[in-house]
Amino acid sequence: MRRGDYEAAWIISDSILQKRLASGQTCWHWPRHLQYVWTGAPLAEKRVLVRCYHGLGDTIQFIRFAQPLRRLAREVIVWVQPALLELARTVPGVNKVLPLHDGAPDIGYEVDIEIMELPHALRVTGAPLPAEVPYLFPPCGPPMRLGKAELAVGVVWEAGGWDARRSVPPDLIAGLADVPLVRLYSLQRGPAASSAQSLPMSDIGSDDVLRTAARVQQLDLIVSVDTMVAHLAGALARPVWTLLHADCDWRWQQGRSDSVWYPTMRLFRQSRPGDWQSVIDTVRSALAEKAARQSAAAMSGSRLSRSK
Repeated sequence: MRRGDYEAAWIISDSILQKRLASGQTCWHWPRHLQYVWTGAPLAEKRVLVRCYHGLGDTIQFIRFAQPLRRLAREVIVWVQPALLELARTVPGVNKVLPLHDGAPDIGYEVDIEIMELPHALRVTGAPLPAEVPYLFPPCGPPMRLGKAELAVGVVWEAGGWDARRSVPPDLIAGLADVPLVRLYSLQRGPAASSAQSLPMSDIGSDDVLRTAARVQQLDLIVSVDTMVAHLAGALARPVWTLLHADCDWRWQQGRSDSVWYPTMRLFRQSRPGDWQSVIDTVRSALAEKAARQSAAAMSGSRLSRSK
């Protein structure tokens, strides 16, 4: 998967699946994010329940496969985290969404599958991935007041607690505010959100994912660690720079500065474990270039307008 050799990965996955079925092993007593759901049953012409048992970012990333699944299935039902309920309604290929809860789903189905099992079931090859961006279509919301001469940059510096290596110290992120013609806006949520009050940025974060999506659509750029907001920006086809630690997740592959998942995403990687300073230094240089280009384009447009 890190190499992008998905075909080889599915051969291994097929073997693992067959061994599980032959052993009669059950997994329903395991934590949900460790459960395997799909039994290899055909999806064509079936009423398929898609269970979303991983994180919010995982659901946003993999819900792109609802559309190719719908081309096979008779109906696609997504049992999704309540925070993503309204967002999931906007995805092409989704017939029905239900709020995820403890216990069994409140609907009948013929085949069920966990959302991160969809690439295996659909035999995705990785080149190109299904679903062009954007594949989420939330309302944009009321416009924000943004400085016209400045590059409006939304930032997220802390990811979920299960892997602290993904998070960047907030004082390093705050250093991006020193870049000329750049204004920072915090999209950080969770315990780290309180840090935004003492940092040189405006706090526009929200626990409401639809409101966050509206903010993302109005900003010029998102700079985020590997967490939900990065996936949200990519799925909305917004410019997003994702900051990755040295041993990052398989989905970002190896040595790439782009993403096969999100055409509008640029990847900034640690060259040494724990070295966020060099990553931020690279981002600062790239931000300065981008802000200067935007400012020059705005001034040129202004002169052209006055000449008319």
